[in-house]
Amino acid sequence: MSLDLAIAAILDQANAFTAAPIRSTDPELLREGERRLSATTAGTSIEVGSVRDATVPGPAGDIPVRVYRPATDGPVPTMVFFHGGGWITGDLDSHDLVARRLCRDVDAVVVAVHYRRCPEHPFPAPYEDSLAVTRHVADHIEQYGARRDRLAVAGDSAGANLATVIAQTFRDEGRPLAAQLLAYPVTDFDGDYPSRTENATGYMLTAENLVDIQHLYAGDDPAVRTSPQVSPLRATSLTGLAPAVVGTAQYDPLRDEGLAYAEALRKAGVEVFVRNYDGLIHGFLNMFPVSPTAEAALSELYTQFKHRLNATT
Repeated sequence: MSLDLAIAAILDQANAFTAAPIRSTDPELLREGERRLSATTAGTSIEVGSVRDATVPGPAGDIPVRVYRPATDGPVPTMVFFHGGGWITGDLDSHDLVARRLCRDVDAVVVAVHYRRCPEHPFPAPYEDSLAVTRHVADHIEQYGARRDRLAVAGDSAGANLATVIAQTFRDEGRPLAAQLLAYPVTDFDGDYPSRTENATGYMLTAENLVDIQHLYAGDDPAVRTSPQVSPLRATSLTGLAPAVVGTAQYDPLRDEGLAYAEALRKAGVEVFVRNYDGLIHGFLNMFPVSPTAEAALSELYTQFKHRLNATT
């Protein structure tokens, strides 16, 4: 299928400029560029019950979070959401609409996490912050959605990588989560996948970008890059993990490793919904205000996630 027309127009604008090399560019410039790009797909704000900024204690100081509550009265599920951005860009504002939509459509409390970012804070800092927040929410669930058996993780791209790793960690700690939502996740740093070649250039996230991003996050030591905390597809076992909803995009260099992770989960006996969305590119969760194709994909993913998060245990 050809590119979604609205997304093709965005790409035409983005590809008209020479992208700054990620490895050698001031990260604050990259973050400003991400904010400008996000503005091109911003839509009208989505109303939820309430939104408040807060902090959670972390290993290196307080971690900023944003707590979204649905309009529903009484106990509801809770999810911890990790934003994408290659562990470099992205923040609470860049994914505010995504989190609001999650809160409203899934009818759950969303705790969005602004973990420390690289290159200033490479692995394991983002993982440690994400784990600290998820543990805090689990230990104080009465302050959030109040349903102790209905805690989930969700994320996109680098955030989906963090969600997969947190789900594995919680399983290993003997308190498996209720569900996990993984949008175009990074799952295998050093894998060889056709989509990395097929979609190497022209679709916002490039193969060259990936090389730089992964270097800045995890360095070049194979022992680190292939560890389950960086490449969750390489975990010794995926059994006993939370039911998963996995969404990938046709024109995304990460497509095949996301699909490989979904298949590995299924082979391990994990209940999985997986869909590869034709016509879409990496980052499509943020594009739903301007793209009907992205809107349909997001709607399906959130519906499937709500079903699993509310399933009877």
